[in-house]
Parts: sequence; C-alpha cells; structure tokens
Amino acid sequence: MLPRLDPVIHSDWSESAPLTRQQAEQFDRDGFLVLKDVLSPEEVDHLQTQAKKLLSSPNGLNPETIIAEPDSQEIRSVFEIHSQSRVIGRLAADARLSGIAQFLLNDKVYIHQSRLNYKPGFEGKEFYWHSDFETWHVEDGMPRMRALSMSVLLAENTPDNGPLMLMPGSHRVFLTCIGATPEDHYRTSLKKQEYGVPDRQSLTELAHRHGIVAPTGKAGTVVIFDCNTMHGSNGNITPFPRANAFFVYNAVSNRLQAPFGVKKPRPSFVAARSDPKALVPQHGPLMEDALA
Repeated sequence: MLPRLDPVIHSDWSESAPLTRQQAEQFDRDGFLVLKDVLSPEEVDHLQTQAKKLLSSPNGLNPETIIAEPDSQEIRSVFEIHSQSRVIGRLAADARLSGIAQFLLNDKVYIHQSRLNYKPGFEGKEFYWHSDFETWHVEDGMPRMRALSMSVLLAENTPDNGPLMLMPGSHRVFLTCIGATPEDHYRTSLKKQEYGVPDRQSLTELAHRHGIVAPTGKAGTVVIFDCNTMHGSNGNITPFPRANAFFVYNAVSNRLQAPFGVKKPRPSFVAARSDPKALVPQHGPLMEDALA
C-alpha cells in the first residue's frame, strides 16, 4: 500500500463550479459522489430505448467490442460504445457529465474508455474488487491519477440486484497487485478478472479501515468515482436486470504512454491511445442532437 501522490480534485472550487462546495468536499474525502435526477424521465426513456436496440440487435456493432458473460452468451459489456452509438456519444459529451469531469480534472478531457454494462436478471456475474488505475497504469500506460469514471444508471440500482460497491476513502492509497500480467490479459479479464486484483489480506484491511457502501438510485442517477477508488459488485440473482452507461474521462495532459507493466498495450477499444480528441461539452436535452 503506497500513499497517493496526486490530488483528487485538480481545480480550486468557486461559485461557478458545476458542483457545490459540499459535493466537491465529499468527492475529495470519499472518492465518489452520487448525483440524483441528473437526467429527465424523457432522456432516460430515450437512452433505455437505445440500449434495448443495441442489446437485441448487436449485429451492427464491432464484434470485438462485445463481451459475453464467462459462462453464457449473455452480453456483459459493449465497449467503445460512445463511438458506435450517436445517442451514447451525445451522452458522453453532455455538459452535465463532461463539464464536471473538466472541473475535477482541471483540463480538457477525452473518453479513455466507454461501455454499456448489462447485468441481466439471474445471469449477471460479479465484478471483483479492483482499483481501475492499477490496470490503466500497468496495462495501458496512464501516467498519473488524473482520471475518473461516471456510471449513468439506465435501470434502478437496488440493494439486491448487484449494485456498484465502493470503499470510501480507499482512493488515498495505491494498492499494487502481485504477479505478472499475462499477454493479451484483456481477453479474459473483461469477462472475469483474475490477475491485477488485490490480495485478500489487503482488501480485508481496506474494508475494515474504510467500510463498504453500495449506492442505489433510480435510472437517471449518475455515480462518479475517482480512478483509484476500490470498487466491485456482486452477481445478480434477482429477476431485475441492471444496466448502465459507463464513461472514463481522462485529462488530455494525462494521455497514455507505453504501458508500465507489460510489453503490449491493450487495444484501443479498451483504452484510447495516440492523440484522442477532446470533448466539447454539449448543452440541451439529449433528444435534440442525437439520432438513434
């Protein structure tokens, strides 16, 4: 366990910030923030319609970006979704999301990774405990902790259907993972991660030190969490599916270098490389600019 070297919030708060002072202080302290009712019911309906189309008719998607559950053909995630769906691309650029990312990271931002996550009823498997930055640093070449994730809930997250779990305050410690990363690790880790995950003794210590919370909320809620916050989720054995649009915003000044722990970087649909284009925050209802 190593102390964090980078700030959590890279901007100074002011009255013009897209978050209140209390919200900014909470994010700095806990490493995550839950924003209720970010999207209107009409926007939620619009996104749910698009997500259902993508799930029921994935033929138009890049097959390499479609990840199935480890023990079935149920779709687990669709990566690089912001560039495969204009609706989701518009959501990623929306000022209510990208504007907050720009403030917290104090830079122009781009999408390091995007995906639609599905956790179907009865079949949805767990996502084991991990810090994203550990993987992004080792396998992708992300230099510093100047990135964050946003999960836009497209279905209600309840205490029962495998919601995201986080350890508040865990973002202050960088937990390195033991062992070598296999070549092309992403091919198995996107289904079920077995390498680059924390050891149980360290997880136990972090859980006792920080506790575990599982934010819930209806569709339209946005959960923001720091790149180094320890998180995971249980499987879903209820009949109630869970789905979310997931975006990783990285500072343009923090663009990827050569990986720090492997020879071959992960493909661009998992981690955007070269010279990614900065987002221009978009304003107005999602339905005005996006085409299904």
